[in-house]
Amino acid sequence: MNALSLYDKPSSDFAAKVSRAIALLREAAASHPKMTQASSLGAEDMVITHLLHLADVSASVFVLETGKLHPETLALIPRIERRYGMSVQVFRPRQESVISFVRKNGEEAMYQSIDLRKACCDIRKMEPLARALAGQDAWITGLRREQSNARAEVGELIQEPGRVKVSPLVEWTWGDVWHFIGLHALDYNALHDQFFPSIGCAPCTRAISVGEDFRAGRWWWEQEGAKECGLHVQPVASPLVSSLERTPS
Repeated sequence: MNALSLYDKPSSDFAAKVSRAIALLREAAASHPKMTQASSLGAEDMVITHLLHLADVSASVFVLETGKLHPETLALIPRIERRYGMSVQVFRPRQESVISFVRKNGEEAMYQSIDLRKACCDIRKMEPLARALAGQDAWITGLRREQSNARAEVGELIQEPGRVKVSPLVEWTWGDVWHFIGLHALDYNALHDQFFPSIGCAPCTRAISVGEDFRAGRWWWEQEGAKECGLHVQPVASPLVSSLERTPS
């Protein structure tokens, strides 16, 4: 049984969620012409890339190639480029920073302490992210409220210093994501077929067992509250009022 056959279970309002996501992307693009997608090459981000295509929105797509990604993850880059006739931008950590960190702390520093793990994330993700977002008015993410307690309150549009974060899938379920993948015959990370719902760097990602939390395979040696790399943690962030905000039922 593969991931598609296991998880393809759409919500009753799936069609409305798709329409909402497309409308949100168009709205964001209209007011933020310099827009980019941060793609982890996971299931949600493959959906986002196709939603951009359906919305006919011009936005670049970038990947943070940390130097520790699975080959199954990297294999998706040329598939995206072929399907959509575009170039995926790849941002890598500064080599001198990686060499210095590994020389001082070793290749398995992330297992030694939360501080060292976050320092590794800073070098391999946060600094390249800053370069990827330089000059951008908005960035698009695949965040969903269902993913973890830390993301339960994430908004569709969040004002950050210098730009807006757009998250069109906040209300989507895991079943919605996979129904969309099946509906549009999207490529997806082969690790999803091996019970990897959330995929990051190879040393920091494992398969999960039945009944485990969605992100249990990420930094599994740490407590739940620490399980973010910093990409989606902001000290101050204000939600924006969207003109397309739903009326409460």
